[in-house]
Amino acid sequence: MSQPNQLSPVRILLELERRSRESAAELPQKLEILEMWNGIAFRVKDKVYIAPMAEVSEILDLPALTRVPNSKSWVLGIANVRGSLLPIMDLPGFLTGQNTKPNKRSRVLVVNHELIHSGLLVDEVYGMRHFERDSWSRKLPKIDRSVAAYVDRCYKNEERAWPVFSMHKLAESPLFHHAGI
Repeated sequence: MSQPNQLSPVRILLELERRSRESAAELPQKLEILEMWNGIAFRVKDKVYIAPMAEVSEILDLPALTRVPNSKSWVLGIANVRGSLLPIMDLPGFLTGQNTKPNKRSRVLVVNHELIHSGLLVDEVYGMRHFERDSWSRKLPKIDRSVAAYVDRCYKNEERAWPVFSMHKLAESPLFHHAGI
């Protein structure tokens, strides 16, 4: 038989639960979760853009190139990247007609969209930027006409407005497909 002064295990657990509930801190009433949009910030000449993360598969230093005969001046050449051939295009040269002089800050953004697999040389990459998903706007800052076909919105933060450059729109552009002379 059990002794009258001893509590049963069930009563002990119930007493522990009661004490825990009394001393527990209250949960916050509402937790606000912000959805974020992520992009890669880069520079073309003196303009800064942001490309959607999903549209840039890789960022490379400029690899060794082999020139392609009878191609436009903005086609820099073909590079062997880990055993695969990657055409490298000069994005500022394509957009403005003024080819880039690569330097230590120049980078290649790799785009892989449908049948287009290309590297785009840009003047500089600033890394990832994060924006609240609802901070976008169709009201664009002043942008060059040569870029307008590839930009349809921007994201804003306390620093500035960041035009979103669509690598997919560029890859689908008939002008981009005509790389031969």
